[in-house]
Amino acid sequence: MKKLLTIAGLAAMLLILDNPTAMAQGNPPPPPTNGGNSGGPPPPPPPIGVPLDGGLSALLAAGAALGAKQFRKHNS
Repeated sequence: MKKLLTIAGLAAMLLILDNPTAMAQGNPPPPPTNGGNSGGPPPPPPPIGVPLDGGLSALLAAGAALGAKQFRKHNS
């Protein structure tokens, strides 16, 4: 039973962490044209996105490990 729970937990973590839809957002669309008017300053560059892949994955793995430890402690 213990081996089955370990394998199921690892499989669930791999499915969650390897999900391509959980990646950061793509680039924003280009700004609208100025109606053909070439005057005025150019628009500012878009803000830099925040990467959520490395640190968030480590935080989820640490939380899962702590939860598994507490689960084992409670059930023994």
